[in-house]
Amino acid sequence: MRISSAQLEAVIVAMRAVLPLNYPADAILRRHFQDNSMLGAQDRALIAETVFGILRHRFFLESLSKQTTPRALVLAYLVKFQGMNLREFSGMISEAETKWLAEIKAIKPDAASLEIRAEFPEWLVKKLQDFMIDDEIVELGVSLQQSAPLDLRVNTFLAKREQVLETLRQDGIEAQPTPYSPCGIRLNGKPAINRHPLFLSGHIEVQDEGSQLLGYLLAPKRGEMVVDFCAGAGGKSLLLGALMHSKGRLYAFDISEKRLNNLKPRFKRSGLSNLHAQRIDSENDSKIKRLAGKIDRVLVDAPCSGLGTLRRNPDLKWRQSPQSIEELKTKQAAILTAAADLLKPGGRLVYATCSFLPEENQQLIQDFLSTHPQFKLLNCAQLLVQQKIPLDTGEFFQLFPKQHQTDGFFAAALVHSEATQNDFTSVSKN
Repeated sequence: MRISSAQLEAVIVAMRAVLPLNYPADAILRRHFQDNSMLGAQDRALIAETVFGILRHRFFLESLSKQTTPRALVLAYLVKFQGMNLREFSGMISEAETKWLAEIKAIKPDAASLEIRAEFPEWLVKKLQDFMIDDEIVELGVSLQQSAPLDLRVNTFLAKREQVLETLRQDGIEAQPTPYSPCGIRLNGKPAINRHPLFLSGHIEVQDEGSQLLGYLLAPKRGEMVVDFCAGAGGKSLLLGALMHSKGRLYAFDISEKRLNNLKPRFKRSGLSNLHAQRIDSENDSKIKRLAGKIDRVLVDAPCSGLGTLRRNPDLKWRQSPQSIEELKTKQAAILTAAADLLKPGGRLVYATCSFLPEENQQLIQDFLSTHPQFKLLNCAQLLVQQKIPLDTGEFFQLFPKQHQTDGFFAAALVHSEATQNDFTSVSKN
């Protein structure tokens, strides 16, 4: 890797803007690039790659020296993780910096503490130690320090995966089918796919393979009534619509008008006609209540810690805390309960997070089942077999970056069983 004096300074300035982490790092960088429009595409790519690389390895980099300034972090990262030789910094660094960088070049992370090797804050390590041994924590942490691949979802309403793969190959873009998702494609490298005709025509969307598999767990059918309860910008909504062949009615609910507005151009490109996006005030909105007992399938991609996405969002390690996890658990339980009320007897609900913490996942599901006897747990591995997907993570759906080359995902599938005698008794008393 080579870097000019101007590029080095540009990276340091960007790092200085990001480091308070008052907002998501990607949002801060977008604003920074808007404010510095003279930066070329290559410079922006270099800055983004370096900033996110530093955030992935920040605990180790900060352990190398008492210097934790943006400049020190950038220099240490370039030497330790990009293999830059000190001679390549000629004229850019001071004599003291040259001496310091020469000293840290020989330091290896293997001798560091568990928190530094895993690149996890102390509070998170303590939570992980409740269900993982130290070697597993390090393995998980190291896997989350890697850059995530670029996955695409083929819009099967408009195209077949084989056709898309052939078009990409003809255009010189190396790609292959994802190992699990029937509509997934994994690219080699990170080309500017958002300018490709396949993207602009709605034939493909950017979506992690793990996220795609949630749609196959829900397995909506043509003509059904389906709800994407926390739709966000609608990536999963569009997948569900394609699986339904645009037949039936699909509601995309979210509390954010901005996120739903981001869905509009994607929906227009998709060719679907059965999607109805609606903003809600909360999980208790009247728009939701009037659908109670009428819905065949509900996807709840719940707001969560996002720790399974640390490859893409390494700054979450500093923006989450034990307190924020507790607040999320309360919100998750309320959303799950409200979403469950939508289902008709025999209906299916898939609860999902991009977290690997049991308190956001298995424990929350077990707590829900203990107070909602009309719901039963389905076996996710068996549901995927029905979809001809060879992936068995047990009764619960649980993906990890190292084992599955996806983001960290969890899902549980529940079915609303037929009304019980207790249900009839409570109705007659009323």
